[in-house]
Amino acid sequence: MSEVKKPPSSGADAGWTRFVTARPRLTLLLALLVTALAVVAGGGVADRLGSGGWEDPGAQSTYAARALEREFPHSEPNLLLLVDAAPGTTGVDDPAVAAEAERLATALAAERGVVGVGSYWRTQLPTLRSEDGRQALVVARVQGDEKTATAALDRMAPRYEGEHGPVRVSLGGPAAVQREVTRTIQEDLLRAELIALPVTLVLLVLVFGSAVAALLPLGVGIVAILGTNAVLRGLTEFTDVSVFAQNLTTALGLGLAIDYALFIVRRFREELSAGRDPVAAVGATLRTAGRTVLFSALTVAVSLSAMLFFPMYFLRSFAYAGVAVVLLAAAAALILLPAALVLLGDRVNSLDLRRLWRRGRPEAAAVTGPEGTGRGWGWTAALVMRRAPVFAVATTVGLLLLGLPFMGVEFGTVDDRQLPKDAPSHVVQEQIRDGFPNSPGGGITVLAEGAPGPERLAAYRDRLAALPGVIRVDGPVGSATGSEYSSFSVSVEGEAVGQTARDLVDEVRAVDAGFKTSVTGQAAVLVDAQKAIAGALPAAAALVVLATLLLVFLLTGSLLIPLQAVLLNALSLTAMFGAVVWVFQEGNLSGLLSFTATGDIETTLPVLMFCIAFGLSMDYGVFLISRIKEEYDRTGDHESAVRTGLARTGGLITAAAVILAVVMVAIGTSRVTNTKMLGLGIALAVLMDAMVVRSLLVPAVMKLTGRATWWAPAPLRRLHERFGLSEGESAPPAPEPDRIPVGAGA
Repeated sequence: MSEVKKPPSSGADAGWTRFVTARPRLTLLLALLVTALAVVAGGGVADRLGSGGWEDPGAQSTYAARALEREFPHSEPNLLLLVDAAPGTTGVDDPAVAAEAERLATALAAERGVVGVGSYWRTQLPTLRSEDGRQALVVARVQGDEKTATAALDRMAPRYEGEHGPVRVSLGGPAAVQREVTRTIQEDLLRAELIALPVTLVLLVLVFGSAVAALLPLGVGIVAILGTNAVLRGLTEFTDVSVFAQNLTTALGLGLAIDYALFIVRRFREELSAGRDPVAAVGATLRTAGRTVLFSALTVAVSLSAMLFFPMYFLRSFAYAGVAVVLLAAAAALILLPAALVLLGDRVNSLDLRRLWRRGRPEAAAVTGPEGTGRGWGWTAALVMRRAPVFAVATTVGLLLLGLPFMGVEFGTVDDRQLPKDAPSHVVQEQIRDGFPNSPGGGITVLAEGAPGPERLAAYRDRLAALPGVIRVDGPVGSATGSEYSSFSVSVEGEAVGQTARDLVDEVRAVDAGFKTSVTGQAAVLVDAQKAIAGALPAAAALVVLATLLLVFLLTGSLLIPLQAVLLNALSLTAMFGAVVWVFQEGNLSGLLSFTATGDIETTLPVLMFCIAFGLSMDYGVFLISRIKEEYDRTGDHESAVRTGLARTGGLITAAAVILAVVMVAIGTSRVTNTKMLGLGIALAVLMDAMVVRSLLVPAVMKLTGRATWWAPAPLRRLHERFGLSEGESAPPAPEPDRIPVGAGA
């Protein structure tokens, strides 16, 4: 008779179970107290979040931009007053228009925190006057970071926007765009929550049948979201955090909490239906599904933490929010939820709406979890494994074809076109792009240091003007503070961040000036951001891959399954990346989805979407693999384990994916293009992973690799026996997979 293998870490599991089940009421009371404190601590977090963070803080372009803001505030305007001459006037040169515009410029210069005020009427610069002569600009610099500038605009805007006698004034420029982006995201997030919560509740009722069971995942998600808001509020005391991180908090807080709660509640109901009392059922659940949830949370958290390698606070903010919400969702699912289940017991099945159509079959109402009997998924697994080569090749080729558009990706920066077409600051910027000879703040700006003298500065200017793609060079301009700084403005052909401008950044930096120079501008910021991402990408990718390999090995003890997990997860993301380029870069479906295509993708978005989608793919992968491993440990039959594993988790994974996709689509209804791209892209990735990769590709590949799937060399097998975890409670030892030749069939 085979010796029964004890589950690893049984002592820790026993302590964990006793902690959760001994005093469930006290556990819930403490959880409610902590949640109440989180509500207080996280209050006002939205007002402390920034709308920037795409630039590398240590880059040359950032250094030059800060010096220019300090020394040449007029050369880097971030606030534009678009002045329209009223009908009946002769245009912006009409005396009445000029007098009112001068009054507005004088008033703006007197505002607190506003410097470098200039205007067409003061400078007569043709770049500040529209080609039709009906519009002109007042330009200024609002000092401080995004939050300070937004607060200043909130204070000043009512005094300048609207009708002023013979003129009408609209606000534009980066500061106005950032202010409107922040406001729009906050409004859209509230709307997304109002959409996602009731729809999710309906889906959970359909999945569980029981209204009581359906409310539990929502409770876990709300706790995770409120706790993460408190974490973000605390982080704003020490570092910058992006307003976009709140979208991830909502999406993952609901999505992962629902995933984990589905898994826990499903297993608990299974144990109840097997005849265990509530305490014993919770104990068995934590020793099985609880371990899987813990592993899943670790893999997702590691994937999201990779964004800490990047210097942009936009990306780092998603690591802060993502890691916090994942760990809090797991903690709530493993502590708060089991305590509630102990108290509920069989009442977890109360208000079971499925009884309405199961009259006369009371035993059917006790079937636990969204997977039911899993016959359909078992049939699917059997079909896929009978035609494994066909499904493996067809699915792989199909996913690769869907990803082909990403081969033509173009990277760019965020601008006003992130906003809806009718957003006031977008309208202003569009009018400036279309009606003015050269957009203020565009092109390349060069900062010169050290007072090299007029002759050397003039010679340097001439060398810059001789570069291909340069229209003209203005300057040098001396510093307003009288320090040893000068600046040049280089006007370039084409778009401000087009390929010509980006190529010129490197060429300008390569010009030998004989004194210290620094280059900034939109194109320079983009070039530096791309270099920062390229420099950090290998380390971030290595962390994700190595951590995934290690965690999946500890879960399975296999050498091959971790490699399969990494490759198949990466393959599942191809459709998302292809769709991002086809839709958001090329503009297909832009009318239906209501966004303005810019011909490029913001540089940091692919990194962000990869980290999130890869982590979520691992989430579902761990759920499936852990159940297959449990069955294989129990029976030693590879094909049966794959079939049973998919049968028992296929419905669960699909239900979780659909619910998470609903949450992400709700986020994707945002009027800000980047948020729309993030929400809809992740929703597509999640559905493709659950319905194609987990349902078709994984069983096909595991059939092809056969029992060699479970092979590991003896040293690694002993390592897993000592440190590894599995979902199974106890099982007879499986046949020795290390004796099976690689490539052997099942």
